[in-house]
Amino acid sequence: MLLNVSLVALGGALGSSLRYLVGLAFVKAMPLGFPMGVLPVNILGSFAMGLFVVFAHQKGLSVANLFVMTGLLGGFTTFSAFSLEAVTLMERGHLGQAALYVGLSVALSILGLMAGLAIARGIWA
Repeated sequence: MLLNVSLVALGGALGSSLRYLVGLAFVKAMPLGFPMGVLPVNILGSFAMGLFVVFAHQKGLSVANLFVMTGLLGGFTTFSAFSLEAVTLMERGHLGQAALYVGLSVALSILGLMAGLAIARGIWA
């Protein structure tokens, strides 16, 4: 268990650092007033997740899932895990569940953020 947690922690630290550096590079390269630090990270992370899922399955490297998928890519962007779950539902033919999952994830996450902002502003503002 300690080894598993250590793998996730190490991967997460590396992924978070990469997210910061890649996001910073995109913001500096394309200062558009649009969240260009987040969008490319989400796209790159989802692309990397797709590559790794097939590679790990083909090569029998599921032992690396904790470090790469949960840690590295999870630290880089949790959007990659969200994308994988949505596509998995689609590939299994559960299109309605996939649409519901995507819709609920986006809408409820935004509502959760708005609720957190409202509560925090009510307490500390």
